[in-house]
Amino acid sequence: MQRYKFNGEYALRHVFNRQLIQAVQNIEIDLVVPIPVSQYTLLTRGFNQTLGLFEGLRYQQLLSVSQAKKTDQSRFNRQKRLTRAQPFVIANHTSLSGQSVLLIDDVYTTGRTLCYAAELIYTLGAKNVKSLS
Repeated sequence: MQRYKFNGEYALRHVFNRQLIQAVQNIEIDLVVPIPVSQYTLLTRGFNQTLGLFEGLRYQQLLSVSQAKKTDQSRFNRQKRLTRAQPFVIANHTSLSGQSVLLIDDVYTTGRTLCYAAELIYTLGAKNVKSLS
């Protein structure tokens, strides 16, 4: 994952892709929402690592990063990760009333990123939010 995410070895996404897609297909959901990356990360890395891992999966981009440049979570210790401010905003105000939503992300460390995203998804009326990393 280090080589894929931080060293730009985009072809490594294929190592995980098929298994991740199969895992999603085994979960009862109405909608898939990826965790977004900042514009800065997208420009410097050249790709969204989550979308690469889940390539071929239909999704809806409901969230965006609230700042043009956010500090990478990998630079934070556990305490900082758990206490930082909400990094996301709702990019697409769609009613999710009664829907089951699956959040997808590349790596699960403390779970805080997914919690921040889930908080916003619930404000759109989602019945439940699951995650896969």
